[in-house]
Amino acid sequence: MREYFTTGGRRLSYLDFGGQGKPLLALHGHYNEASAFAPLAEALAPRWRVIALDQRGHGESDRADSYGRGDYVADLLALHRHLGCGPVPVLGHSLGGVNAYQFAAHHPDRVERLIVEDIGAVVDCDWSFTTRLPAHAPSRQALAEALGPAAPYLECAFRRRERDWGFSFGIEDTIASQKALCGDHRADWTAVPCPTLLVRGTESDELTAGHARTMVALREGRARLVELAAGHVVHHDAPEQFAAAVTAFLAEGVPPVIGVYAVGVGAPRGRAGHALAAQHGGSSLA
Repeated sequence: MREYFTTGGRRLSYLDFGGQGKPLLALHGHYNEASAFAPLAEALAPRWRVIALDQRGHGESDRADSYGRGDYVADLLALHRHLGCGPVPVLGHSLGGVNAYQFAAHHPDRVERLIVEDIGAVVDCDWSFTTRLPAHAPSRQALAEALGPAAPYLECAFRRRERDWGFSFGIEDTIASQKALCGDHRADWTAVPCPTLLVRGTESDELTAGHARTMVALREGRARLVELAAGHVVHHDAPEQFAAAVTAFLAEGVPPVIGVYAVGVGAPRGRAGHALAAQHGGSSLA
């Protein structure tokens, strides 16, 4: 069910996938929106009730004047207050992953477990892909053809307009958000007190194996790493394995040891990071 709330004079939207399970907040990455988590919500039901936010400037949420780190965290705090729930698990992909761990660092009483999907503690975005996005196209098919192999990863954000097709996000807004995402966020990452699952796609160009292991080591036993045969958008490329890893982590609570678990090795290639890099010269999905 689509719901709305207002914060800072702007209306934000979220999808409540329903059910009697415990709430789990989900945050998408750039070029995406809440509906991207529909398959995951189905996989986690009925134990978990996924509530996915259309982050500012995305989906059905209002565009904003600012896309700074504090802005995204404030939106998540406003959503949590609006829902009136206690501490919950928070899951975030890429942009949403940084937002999630910064929220957990600054509001530890509101996050009981954290899942971060394929994003580092030091982020260096490449927004060249964004600058090449078509502002509009005459049809949905034409928009998909213009995107090439990247189309499946953006199609949830396709929108039909009065005369043509475009995206539910603003291109200039996305560039501003990507620029604000860049930086060294290790202080926030290490400050997170709750158990954390870091999920890395083995074919992703966004989060290297070495950086992922360093992130886990920085957390001194409070984080574990799972690597799945996928690109940057792990929940899209390996949906069953991703859901299984998340389910196991949520059921276990604090992991007994730091571990690296390769699941689904040998899955088909054709991943988001490679598709975008091949077409536009560099990784860019953060």
